[in-house]
Amino acid sequence: MDARTRIERTLAGALALADHPGSPPRLAAAMRYAVFPGGARVRPRLTLAVAAACGEGPHELANAAAAAIELLHCASLVHDDMPCFDDADTRRGRPAVHRAYGEPLALLTGDALIVLAFQALAEGGAKAPRRLASMMAAVAGAVGVPRGIVAGQAWECEPLADLSAYQQAKTGALFAAATEAGAAAAGADGEAWRALGAYLGEAYQVADDIRDAVSDPGELGKPVGQDAALGRPSAVLQLGLDGAVDRLQGLAAKAAASIPGCPGAADLRALIRLESQRLLPKEIAAQAA
Repeated sequence: MDARTRIERTLAGALALADHPGSPPRLAAAMRYAVFPGGARVRPRLTLAVAAACGEGPHELANAAAAAIELLHCASLVHDDMPCFDDADTRRGRPAVHRAYGEPLALLTGDALIVLAFQALAEGGAKAPRRLASMMAAVAGAVGVPRGIVAGQAWECEPLADLSAYQQAKTGALFAAATEAGAAAAGADGEAWRALGAYLGEAYQVADDIRDAVSDPGELGKPVGQDAALGRPSAVLQLGLDGAVDRLQGLAAKAAASIPGCPGAADLRALIRLESQRLLPKEIAAQAA
């Protein structure tokens, strides 16, 4: 079974909990709307790729870790789009959750997806409690304080924010959890894989800054120009477009170099090269190549 199918099936199984009798039907619908259809599923694919590179193990563990990471990512998007933050009308080419279901239900949807992530992780890892403990710690650390996605969002509420600290928390933390949890699911040392995720996460945020500055809303599937309009920290605003592209390529190189020795190291390096090019707008990717 390919990685995409594994991810989609595990997510569908987790979301089935919201469809139980007695569950508020509009909340269940909003949760599904936030998760399906998905985007590129970059983070869960990274989780499965690291697990495979480390020799895998029981599929249930890696699947659960991948689903938890994606559910947390989807939750962060729901909250990020709300009027109190970006006030974005669209996400993935259609109305954002708060536009489709209203602000109160959007807030609850994000909260419910966060809880569901840990439910899915606990259920999938129940047969291997020693590995589950490491996976749970990695994922939990990516959510709250001091350096999780909640802390990253909170930096937008501060008068001044260090760009690297902001990007490592808002985006890098979940990528780091993806690599750590993937390694832990395979019985490897998750901490040894943290640097890979941190570099990739920061690279992904730099790429997002670039797309926000130069992409077309139709191509991107969400509003552009948000960083400048909202005064948020941005690699493009601080480094210029060329500097941001150089930063992205440097982070991708560091990520590739940080991969611990493992059977699948070469495949992971090739994947990182492809992803770093894919993240850039087509015109800039062609120039960089």
